[in-house]
Amino acid sequence: MRILVTGAAGFIGSNFVHYWRERRAADHVVAYDLLTYAGVRENVPDDVPFVQGDIGDLELATRTLAEHEIDVVVNFAAESHNSLAVIDPGLFARTNVVGTQLLLEAARVHGVARFHHVSTCEVYGDLALDSREKFTEESPYRPRTPYNASKAGADHLVRAYFETFALPTTISNCSNNYGPFQFPEKVIPLFVTNALDDKPLPLYAATQNQREWLHVLDHCRAIELVLEQGREGDTYNVGSGVEKSIEEIADAILELTGKPASLKTIVPDRPGHDRRYLLDSTKLREELGWRDQIPFAEGLPATVRWYEANRGWWEPLRERAPVIESAAWR
Repeated sequence: MRILVTGAAGFIGSNFVHYWRERRAADHVVAYDLLTYAGVRENVPDDVPFVQGDIGDLELATRTLAEHEIDVVVNFAAESHNSLAVIDPGLFARTNVVGTQLLLEAARVHGVARFHHVSTCEVYGDLALDSREKFTEESPYRPRTPYNASKAGADHLVRAYFETFALPTTISNCSNNYGPFQFPEKVIPLFVTNALDDKPLPLYAATQNQREWLHVLDHCRAIELVLEQGREGDTYNVGSGVEKSIEEIADAILELTGKPASLKTIVPDRPGHDRRYLLDSTKLREELGWRDQIPFAEGLPATVRWYEANRGWWEPLRERAPVIESAAWR
């Protein structure tokens, strides 16, 4: 297989590149990334062909697909930080909506065998904290933030290219990921790196808001299965069923790092702060046989150890973060 991975220098994309090469050494993998503030070139092995570019650059994307004779596109490329989306929503519309459409067009012109689009649980909106409901693949889209809306728009375009142009597409909507190589603006690496340096852990005022947590390698396994066995035109939810509140995450990290609870600091809620997401991943489990393999009780300590051991990776990245959560909404 000859596979193009967009957003390959980011968190999930780079993990996927490493995962795929370890599993399928004979495949030809090409990395494609614009290297925005959250893209780290060193995340991608030196021997992987690397194209620095925007998914919204139709000429470059089309040329890359042709030159490398790409069979499969896995699209991770996206602006993904909800807080930045509040400050600059246009950036998210351009990258996540227009960029995805242009990448789809390049894939259509080239004639790929599969275009897999990586989306998020957040397109479905949010759930009440006391709800027993889960989001299924049939749940209506009700995005509440500019980031969520931009990902929803991208999903609709992927479906439209399948229905209108018969482009062989699949979509996966995933819960919150964690693991190595996650940019330190996101909550788990932010809390871990701040705790290691005895800095405050900024908790939004709605400290009981919950997220469903999945290790990034379990996500990679799910995408592999969808590429192998998933039905063209279908969507698959990817979730662990493991929910933790933001305060539970902070408490767990403080315990793992041996730091005091006094580091927890309350900051104003972000506008449009979603309460809870929970995915029903029955379809993926029953139809494709996927199972998450890394329990949160093992994955979180391993992630903390990774950040402890890789200060040289994350420390320089702190200065790149475009939003300071403790000050953004004052």
